[in-house]
Amino acid sequence: MANETGMLADRIAIITGAASGIGAGIMQKFLDEGARVLGVDLPSERWSNDDRPNDGLVRFAIDVTLDEAPQEIVKAAIHAFGSIDILVNNAGISPPGGAADTSDELWRKVMALNVDAVFRLTREAVPYLKKSDNARIINTGSIMSELAGPGIIAYVTSKHAVAGMTKAMAVDLGPFGIRANFVQPGAIVTPLSEAHMADEQFVEYWNRKIPLGRLGKPADIAPVVAFLASPMADYVSGEGLRIDGGATCNM
Repeated sequence: MANETGMLADRIAIITGAASGIGAGIMQKFLDEGARVLGVDLPSERWSNDDRPNDGLVRFAIDVTLDEAPQEIVKAAIHAFGSIDILVNNAGISPPGGAADTSDELWRKVMALNVDAVFRLTREAVPYLKKSDNARIINTGSIMSELAGPGIIAYVTSKHAVAGMTKAMAVDLGPFGIRANFVQPGAIVTPLSEAHMADEQFVEYWNRKIPLGRLGKPADIAPVVAFLASPMADYVSGEGLRIDGGATCNM
């Protein structure tokens, strides 16, 4: 990315969901700005554990919903870098399912990743964040953190939960110098939204609704997360920042 400023120089960050989409965009921006990053995602051919940092990045492959995941992720970050300054809880899913047909299994799956994993990893990281002079928690919410859309009730509920949880984190952890915020992406073209983007009516709707006239991309989200992670946002906590091209203010 262009216009790097080094505003995250020497900061240590954990980023979940880092292999693709918004998470990959955030990870690259952080690296460009001088951070060292433990990038966490599911094991795959392209995402397996690194023995040592490569240009500031250590890949760590694990399912963040596993019981042991929070401890293993934090342990990996401390082993690689010795401390933690920034936690970006980005991993999430958005499967279809409405109020009348979402199964218990699907509901639990969404909540396990989008809500429970965020809380559990944050709780595990807090003792190390307390030691940082630039402690940040940044959670990926959605414009669905305050609105609702059809056919995705578990996702909408989970992102409302992320908003409330982040505000509670800001209140509980602020006395320790830890800032907690969440971003609210709109219609962003990522692998997570691939199924929606295949629907011409969906794309047409958002192109009409977004005043800036285009769908978003991960590169639109990453600089905002970097800002929240930087000293420029020292007095920002408990906030949700919409990044949607103006869609939610357009009737």
